[in-house]
Amino acid sequence: MKTFLKLILTALAVIVLANLLPGVTVDGYGTALIVAVVIAILNMFVRPLLIFFTLPATIVTLGLFLFVINAAIILLADNLVSGFAVSGFLVALIFSILLSVFRSALFSLLKEDK
Repeated sequence: MKTFLKLILTALAVIVLANLLPGVTVDGYGTALIVAVVIAILNMFVRPLLIFFTLPATIVTLGLFLFVINAAIILLADNLVSGFAVSGFLVALIFSILLSVFRSALFSLLKEDK
């Protein structure tokens, strides 16, 4: 149940960011949900491989290269989902940073008190 809520919140964040950033377009709510699922799948399978193969660059840049990896994940999602478009690498970088911030804020609402 919590995973489904996280996907819906991510889709909501994608829609909000598409309205805020001039280089990002999403056709509708269904497309935003598909983008959220694709980003989740890419983060599960592709991101660890990218981190492994770019580990020296990540270490040298003290982890800042992870932002480039996140932007690459967004650009991959752009290529995989029709109806979702990102105009360039810089827009993808800004989108990925803001998406992380929005997701952190929204996911904090789901935490339970122990």
